Amino acid sequence: MFFKKWFGKTNKATHEDVAAPLTGIVKPLEEVPDPVFSEKMMGDGIAIEPTDGEVVSPVNGEVVQVFPTKHAVGLRSEAGVELLIHVGLETVSMNGEGFTAHVAAGDRVKVGQRLLTVDLDLVKQKAKSTITPIIVTNGDVVASLQKTSETKATKGETTIFHIDINA
Repeated sequence: MFFKKWFGKTNKATHEDVAAPLTGIVKPLEEVPDPVFSEKMMGDGIAIEPTDGEVVSPVNGEVVQVFPTKHAVGLRSEAGVELLIHVGLETVSMNGEGFTAHVAAGDRVKVGQRLLTVDLDLVKQKAKSTITPIIVTNGDVVASLQKTSETKATKGETTIFHIDINA
Protein backbone atom coordinates (compact mmCIF):
# COMPACT_ATOMS: atom_id res chain seq x y z
CA MET A 1 0.00 0.00 0.00
CA PHE A 2 2.77 2.44 0.92
CA PHE A 3 4.56 1.73 -2.37
CA LYS A 4 1.43 2.37 -4.45
CA LYS A 5 0.58 5.50 -2.49
CA TRP A 6 3.97 7.10 -3.02
CA PHE A 7 5.15 5.64 -6.31
CA GLY A 8 1.96 4.99 -8.25
CA LYS A 9 0.32 1.84 -9.56
CA THR A 10 2.49 -1.24 -9.91
CA ASN A 11 2.58 -3.13 -13.21
CA LYS A 12 2.33 -6.53 -11.57
CA ALA A 13 -0.05 -8.81 -13.48
CA THR A 14 -2.29 -11.37 -11.82
CA HIS A 15 -2.95 -14.74 -13.40
CA GLU A 16 -6.17 -16.60 -14.26
CA ASP A 17 -6.62 -20.11 -15.61
CA VAL A 18 -9.94 -20.71 -17.35
CA ALA A 19 -11.33 -24.24 -17.59
CA ALA A 20 -13.49 -25.61 -20.40
CA PRO A 21 -17.19 -24.95 -19.73
CA LEU A 22 -18.15 -27.85 -22.02
CA THR A 23 -16.89 -31.25 -23.07
CA GLY A 24 -16.18 -31.41 -26.79
CA ILE A 25 -13.88 -30.54 -29.67
CA VAL A 26 -11.83 -27.35 -29.36
CA LYS A 27 -11.91 -25.05 -32.41
CA PRO A 28 -10.18 -21.76 -33.17
CA LEU A 29 -12.56 -18.82 -32.87
CA GLU A 30 -11.78 -17.96 -36.49
CA GLU A 31 -13.59 -21.17 -37.56
CA VAL A 32 -16.92 -20.12 -36.02
CA PRO A 33 -19.33 -19.52 -38.93
CA ASP A 34 -20.50 -16.16 -37.59
CA PRO A 35 -18.45 -12.99 -38.17
CA VAL A 36 -19.40 -11.50 -34.79
CA PHE A 37 -17.30 -14.26 -33.22
CA SER A 38 -14.82 -15.21 -35.95
CA GLU A 39 -13.77 -11.58 -36.46
CA LYS A 40 -13.51 -11.13 -32.67
CA MET A 41 -15.97 -8.24 -32.54
CA MET A 42 -16.93 -9.18 -28.97
CA GLY A 43 -13.42 -10.21 -27.91
CA ASP A 44 -10.90 -13.01 -28.28
CA GLY A 45 -11.45 -16.60 -27.28
CA ILE A 46 -12.01 -20.10 -28.59
CA ALA A 47 -14.98 -22.30 -29.42
CA ILE A 48 -16.03 -25.78 -28.41
CA GLU A 49 -18.22 -28.11 -30.45
CA PRO A 50 -20.01 -29.78 -27.52
CA THR A 51 -20.49 -33.53 -27.20
CA ASP A 52 -22.78 -33.26 -24.17
CA GLY A 53 -25.29 -30.67 -23.06
CA GLU A 54 -23.98 -29.66 -19.66
CA VAL A 55 -22.35 -26.23 -19.36
CA VAL A 56 -20.28 -25.64 -16.21
CA SER A 57 -18.50 -22.66 -14.76
CA PRO A 58 -14.97 -22.27 -16.14
CA VAL A 59 -13.90 -20.03 -13.23
CA ASN A 60 -14.55 -19.22 -9.60
CA GLY A 61 -16.52 -16.01 -9.63
CA GLU A 62 -19.91 -14.45 -10.16
CA VAL A 63 -22.70 -14.85 -12.69
CA VAL A 64 -23.12 -11.41 -14.24
CA GLN A 65 -25.94 -12.30 -16.60
CA VAL A 66 -28.06 -15.22 -17.75
CA PHE A 67 -29.71 -14.17 -20.99
CA PRO A 68 -33.53 -14.41 -20.86
CA THR A 69 -33.39 -17.04 -23.63
CA LYS A 70 -30.86 -19.02 -21.53
CA HIS A 71 -28.57 -19.50 -24.57
CA ALA A 72 -25.71 -17.48 -23.04
CA VAL A 73 -24.14 -16.70 -19.69
CA GLY A 74 -21.84 -13.86 -18.67
CA LEU A 75 -19.36 -14.44 -15.82
CA ARG A 76 -16.76 -12.40 -13.94
CA SER A 77 -13.91 -14.36 -12.37
CA GLU A 78 -12.47 -13.53 -8.96
CA ALA A 79 -9.46 -12.04 -10.79
CA GLY A 80 -11.70 -9.80 -12.92
CA VAL A 81 -11.80 -11.67 -16.24
CA GLU A 82 -15.19 -11.31 -17.92
CA LEU A 83 -16.35 -14.24 -20.02
CA LEU A 84 -19.27 -14.88 -22.33
CA ILE A 85 -20.33 -18.47 -23.01
CA HIS A 86 -22.64 -18.38 -26.04
CA VAL A 87 -24.19 -21.82 -26.63
CA GLY A 88 -24.72 -22.43 -30.32
CA LEU A 89 -25.31 -20.02 -33.18
CA GLU A 90 -28.68 -18.38 -33.77
CA THR A 91 -29.97 -20.06 -30.62
CA VAL A 92 -31.53 -16.82 -29.36
CA SER A 93 -34.39 -17.53 -31.81
CA MET A 94 -35.21 -20.70 -29.83
CA ASN A 95 -36.56 -18.43 -27.04
CA GLY A 96 -35.20 -20.68 -24.30
CA GLU A 97 -36.62 -23.92 -25.70
CA GLY A 98 -34.19 -26.72 -24.91
CA PHE A 99 -32.22 -24.63 -22.39
CA THR A 100 -32.39 -24.85 -18.58
CA ALA A 101 -30.58 -22.34 -16.38
CA HIS A 102 -29.30 -23.56 -13.01
CA VAL A 103 -27.93 -20.16 -11.89
CA ALA A 104 -29.05 -16.53 -11.89
CA ALA A 105 -27.30 -13.16 -12.04
CA GLY A 106 -25.51 -12.48 -8.78
CA ASP A 107 -24.87 -16.14 -7.93
CA ARG A 108 -21.35 -17.08 -6.82
CA VAL A 109 -19.99 -20.08 -8.74
CA LYS A 110 -17.04 -22.45 -8.55
CA VAL A 111 -15.17 -24.19 -11.37
CA GLY A 112 -17.20 -27.18 -12.52
CA GLN A 113 -20.52 -25.95 -11.09
CA ARG A 114 -23.43 -26.49 -13.50
CA LEU A 115 -24.65 -23.31 -15.19
CA LEU A 116 -26.92 -24.60 -17.97
CA THR A 117 -28.19 -27.80 -19.48
CA VAL A 118 -28.87 -27.85 -23.19
CA ASP A 119 -30.79 -30.27 -25.42
CA LEU A 120 -28.11 -30.51 -28.14
CA ASP A 121 -30.35 -32.57 -30.45
CA LEU A 122 -32.98 -29.82 -30.37
CA VAL A 123 -30.31 -27.15 -31.00
CA LYS A 124 -29.11 -29.17 -34.02
CA GLN A 125 -32.68 -29.18 -35.36
CA LYS A 126 -33.62 -25.57 -34.68
CA ALA A 127 -30.43 -23.48 -34.78
CA LYS A 128 -27.53 -22.91 -37.15
CA SER A 129 -24.95 -24.78 -35.05
CA THR A 130 -24.11 -26.12 -31.60
CA ILE A 131 -20.61 -24.60 -31.72
CA THR A 132 -20.10 -22.57 -28.55
CA PRO A 133 -17.81 -19.53 -28.46
CA ILE A 134 -16.13 -18.72 -25.13
CA ILE A 135 -15.10 -15.07 -25.28
CA VAL A 136 -13.02 -12.82 -23.01
CA THR A 137 -15.14 -9.67 -23.25
CA ASN A 138 -12.90 -7.31 -21.29
CA GLY A 139 -9.70 -7.75 -23.27
CA ASP A 140 -8.51 -4.33 -22.15
CA VAL A 141 -7.48 -5.84 -18.80
CA VAL A 142 -5.64 -8.76 -20.40
CA ALA A 143 -1.84 -8.50 -20.59
CA SER A 144 -1.57 -11.85 -22.39
CA LEU A 145 -3.95 -14.62 -23.44
CA GLN A 146 -2.56 -18.07 -24.11
CA LYS A 147 -5.06 -20.51 -25.66
CA THR A 148 -4.94 -24.26 -25.26
CA SER A 149 -3.34 -26.41 -27.94
CA GLU A 150 -5.59 -29.32 -26.91
CA THR A 151 -8.10 -30.49 -29.52
CA LYS A 152 -10.48 -32.06 -27.00
CA ALA A 153 -11.79 -30.48 -23.82
CA THR A 154 -13.37 -31.92 -20.70
CA LYS A 155 -15.72 -29.58 -18.84
CA GLY A 156 -14.31 -28.24 -15.61
CA GLU A 157 -10.95 -29.97 -16.17
CA THR A 158 -9.16 -28.90 -19.36
CA THR A 159 -7.55 -25.46 -19.11
CA ILE A 160 -8.53 -23.51 -22.24
CA PHE A 161 -6.90 -20.16 -21.36
CA HIS A 162 -3.92 -18.98 -19.31
CA ILE A 163 -4.44 -15.26 -18.82
CA ASP A 164 -2.16 -12.62 -17.34
CA ILE A 165 -4.22 -9.67 -16.14
CA ASN A 166 -3.00 -6.11 -15.81
CA ALA A 167 -3.21 -5.20 -12.14
